[in-house]
Amino acid sequence: MSVERANGTLIEVLLVEDDPGDVLMTQEAFEEHKVRNRLNVVSDGAEALAYLRREGQYADAVRPDLILLDLNLPRRDGREVLAEIKKDEQLGRIPVVVLTTSAADEDILRSYELHANAYVTKPVDFDRFIQVIRQIDEFFVSVVKLPPRA
Repeated sequence: MSVERANGTLIEVLLVEDDPGDVLMTQEAFEEHKVRNRLNVVSDGAEALAYLRREGQYADAVRPDLILLDLNLPRRDGREVLAEIKKDEQLGRIPVVVLTTSAADEDILRSYELHANAYVTKPVDFDRFIQVIRQIDEFFVSVVKLPPRA
């Protein structure tokens, strides 16, 4: 399954995740689901903001169409990153799915207050994790009409 935008370009997904195991599972979920959308990975909040702002080594980065964001990140946590994204006129249009291990009500509430587009608790079971990634992909990439890239 290769999902393309109306202009024929592949969907760009940015995964912001510091756990190498979760990165690997997400990559495997994309591969198993035959998702050929481009998955770019950064491992902390400061790196995520540099990527999104096309700073330093990310000067040529393509703006993502979807962001999968962990909350518990080094340097700048996911809540800070989410707040920065959503207050930026250009970045704020990008759908952000919080994908985290926390099921705490305060994390869920705070994420939605910061305008997360969805909040998903990571399953620990690999098969369920694959299913969740597939559902996120199907909804945000196949069902939802994404805004044009800035």
